[in-house]
Amino acid sequence: MTSPALDCSIETVVCIPSFRRPKHLRLTLESVVAQRTGRRFAVVVVENDASRCESAPVAAEFLASGRLTGICIVEPRQGNCQAINAAFETALETFPDAQNFLMIDDDEVASPDWLEHMVRAAETSGADIIGGPVWPNFDDKQKGGLKRHPAFAPAYDVGGPVPVIYGCGNCLIRRAVFERLPQPAFDLRFNFLGGGDCDFFVRSRRAGLRFFWVTEAVIMETVPESRTNLGWIVRRGLRIGAINYHVEHKAAQTIWSRAVVKAKMFGLVPFSLFRFTRIVLKEQQAVIAMHPMAVALGSALAVLGIEPQPYSASKITS
Repeated sequence: MTSPALDCSIETVVCIPSFRRPKHLRLTLESVVAQRTGRRFAVVVVENDASRCESAPVAAEFLASGRLTGICIVEPRQGNCQAINAAFETALETFPDAQNFLMIDDDEVASPDWLEHMVRAAETSGADIIGGPVWPNFDDKQKGGLKRHPAFAPAYDVGGPVPVIYGCGNCLIRRAVFERLPQPAFDLRFNFLGGGDCDFFVRSRRAGLRFFWVTEAVIMETVPESRTNLGWIVRRGLRIGAINYHVEHKAAQTIWSRAVVKAKMFGLVPFSLFRFTRIVLKEQQAVIAMHPMAVALGSALAVLGIEPQPYSASKITS
């Protein structure tokens, strides 16, 4: 689906991969419609569930009505990295003059000045990649204390140049980044584990690209009750640990350096016990203090070939 009279000279594109969240995708698109900016921009929505195709009609409604300009495509190859690659590749090809490629997930809602803050930062900072905070909006309001948990808290508190960002749920990537790094941008080895964004940004940092953080460019992520129970939080930590291992192991170029990475992953397990004690004394919440232990264990298990696959369709319920 392509919006009528599509203007391919637009310089800013918002990419939105979507999988089985049609109701929330509507909220995401409404927040994009509500952006307070004089800049012309387009959207690229990627439906990644070819069998059900529940998100595509929602996107088509916005495009057909003219509330948004852009494209909705169906990516039949399921997986997190497949969908993100399809979004960016479609945007790069369809809009050859575009320099700014933003991304927001289909369970997120952008603040009204999000796009303006992100693009302005790209123009004024000279950075290659811009990131902003994603704050949790818990369905269970009693779980507000989890905002400080590393699984939900933004990476930085202060805006300005930063060493790297870790997630693409609130990011802007300049065209030159895609031209500089090998394609596909998001490594398919992370397709079902997740972490393709972390790997992409770490590779960008190694390539000498610059990062900038904009605290005002706020996005809210809807967090259902199923993602605030102890089991999910522990599994999230295990997954982060597995991602950390694969990112470091991939960068290791020799047999010796790979062996060092593996030894490091096992060494993190006893060290995490010390971190648990320190954090529990500070935060007074065991669920937060447990996070380093779960991450360390996840890294060690990944060395042994044991890791979660949360982005497999059979594991996704909403």
